[in-house]
Amino acid sequence: MKVCSLSGPSGTGKSTSALVFAHKIGSKAIIDDGLLIVNGLKVAGISAKFEKNTITAVRRAIFSDDAHCEEVKKALGTYNVQSILLIGTSDKMTKSIAKRLALGPITTYYYVEDVRSQKEIQKARFIRETQGKHVMPIPYRQVEQNFFKRLVQKGKEIFSPKREKIGETTIVRPDFQQQYIAIEKQVYVQLIDYCCTQQEIVHKVEQVQFLLGEQAKANITLQLKLPINYALPERLYHVQEAVQASFYQHFGYELDAIHLHIKSVMLMRK
Repeated sequence: MKVCSLSGPSGTGKSTSALVFAHKIGSKAIIDDGLLIVNGLKVAGISAKFEKNTITAVRRAIFSDDAHCEEVKKALGTYNVQSILLIGTSDKMTKSIAKRLALGPITTYYYVEDVRSQKEIQKARFIRETQGKHVMPIPYRQVEQNFFKRLVQKGKEIFSPKREKIGETTIVRPDFQQQYIAIEKQVYVQLIDYCCTQQEIVHKVEQVQFLLGEQAKANITLQLKLPINYALPERLYHVQEAVQASFYQHFGYELDAIHLHIKSVMLMRK
């Protein structure tokens, strides 16, 4: 069996990228947080995200429970798994999983930085810290919702470059995710509004629409001052740069898109 490892710190987006990356390297099977996933579907195991605290969650993820371990080992044989991707927080963890499941040695080690950009990692960490959201690379219908009292929602469908569906994701907030800092949407809007009003060419911010999901986007409608005796595209680019810098300073990650819309101009009288 070909065994590969993908590791990186918690909250960096490994599970979000798991289906696409496994498809890319030719692995039809994934071990993630105690689950065996084959062709995008959970076929055995119990998710560590069902646990009540982080200690039992880690034990579940590394198959410390003998009955859990034997169930997954049996399923590996039933589904004739020839190639598998093990996901963990470190090489030590994935080695431990490989040993418990009697998979043989890991042949290739990958790291979250190999599959996600620094910008994506920063955003994933921010979402984990401020919303407590975790991603499971299995369909919504396969998540046992009674385990999650606070949040279970559909993620997204995952497609290959050839537009072949390879799986789905589900977003959950486990019981052990007790600590996170909730930031209201209006906080982002107010920061963007304030940053724009500090720019010399801006008379008024008409509207700010902010979206934090798969991508973080801001749509900003501005009223500019007259006269416009400068290179407008260049000055608008400076506004975008200022918003991006302020956003990164306060929240630690960059926006994926900043769209500026000029609604009107205003003649300023002295």
